Amino acid sequence: MSRYLHLATRLREHIQMGYFAPGDKLPSVRQLAGEHGVSISTVQEAYRVLEQDGLVEAKAKSGYFVARAKERIARPKESKPPQRPMDVSLWEDVLAMLMGHGVDASCEFQHAMPDMSSSTLKPLLKNIYELNRHRPQDGMSYGHVQGELGLREQLARLTATTGCQLDAEDFVVTSGCQEALSVCLRAVAQSGDVIAVESPGFYGAMQAIKAANLKALEIPTDSRDGMSIEALKLAMDQWPVKAILVTPTVNNPQGYVMPLAKKQALYQLAREYDIAIIEDDIYGDIAFEYPRPKTIKSFDEDGRVLLCSSFSKTLAPGFRVGWIAPGRYRDKVTHIKYVSSSMCPTLPQLAIGNFIRQGGYDRHLRSMRQSYRKARDAMLKGIEQHFPAHTRVSFPEGGFILWLELPEGYDAARLAELAKQRGIILAPGQMFSATGKYRNCLRFNYIDRDLATREQSIAVLGDILAAMASSKLETA
Repeated sequence: MSRYLHLATRLREHIQMGYFAPGDKLPSVRQLAGEHGVSISTVQEAYRVLEQDGLVEAKAKSGYFVARAKERIARPKESKPPQRPMDVSLWEDVLAMLMGHGVDASCEFQHAMPDMSSSTLKPLLKNIYELNRHRPQDGMSYGHVQGELGLREQLARLTATTGCQLDAEDFVVTSGCQEALSVCLRAVAQSGDVIAVESPGFYGAMQAIKAANLKALEIPTDSRDGMSIEALKLAMDQWPVKAILVTPTVNNPQGYVMPLAKKQALYQLAREYDIAIIEDDIYGDIAFEYPRPKTIKSFDEDGRVLLCSSFSKTLAPGFRVGWIAPGRYRDKVTHIKYVSSSMCPTLPQLAIGNFIRQGGYDRHLRSMRQSYRKARDAMLKGIEQHFPAHTRVSFPEGGFILWLELPEGYDAARLAELAKQRGIILAPGQMFSATGKYRNCLRFNYIDRDLATREQSIAVLGDILAAMASSKLETA
């Protein structure tokens, strides 16, 4: 590696590890040249690389500073869902979108799929190959009902970075986070019970509520800091809420990170009403903030928080390795997991456990955070350029999905139909509500395909939206 790239890598790591916060002044060119024994031009070239990556900005006569993220488009308004428990619907819409994956499409914005092309995954793939070659019997026998011990030990280490103090016995491995959420709902609630959820919320969680014959109580949610604690308290005073299901760290679909004080307030509210919290942390490890944000589970003093996650969004969904730290519900969760799907496949657990232990997981996350942040900024720029005036967009603080609110009068489902004819697959907003709200909204995966293809697809969507607006004017 050339000297300037080596220096740029060191500085990037320091920024991502939080040694320098957004807005902080960075060491001067002369200072870095002296400290690292390189020329001034080498330092300047390193800073140029970081400027191109959007991590650093130069200010005339002042030096270099850690770049602050810029919001150029208004955020979506706080949601106003129905103020009563509702049966979850729209399974047919969700199924149609799921069945559409893998079609011959130029761009698939609908699925929350991570980047699986990164070279940082090669050690994991090699690990799987070596296990298949030298220990194939491990993949053919029954594993531990709670999951492989080596993986659970690494999960305890990972969750320490979220503020939790857990050990291997505190975890139950599942077939992805979808099973984790489903198992947790069945562990804390019975048929007909009410579950408080964010609105908009993840359609998979909504369908898990439907499958358990529960009712969803959608709570107003802000795209900046999450579920309204005040509205939640009012709802809990009015309705017999059994549990709160929430994705507070890099939310799906809006991408926000709930402030730490608000997470603590949510936990205290659950204690006050003596109910459980199911915390979906599947995107938490790819928050852009470093160190990564703490979980609600980090405040848990009495085991009422069931922390769920998976490697589906950080590594690859095909491994189907998720997990629960179920607190006081561990025995019930273990039983429900056993009777629903018994044990999980062993080899993926062993490989991922080794990958974490050897440091590959941390290296992969560092690379993905940088890549996803750049993709977010490019997507926001494209939406600003091509979409109608008064479009509102969330500003994700991690991960690779965002929430978009079109101006009133636009039908996102109709846009999805027209876009599909042009080879672009979308996720209309009505799937992210129990009752089909958000018909003028969409969720976007902003890392599918290469940058040029994404930019072209956004331009095509802009053309379709312009044609929709023109058609409305002609028929008015």
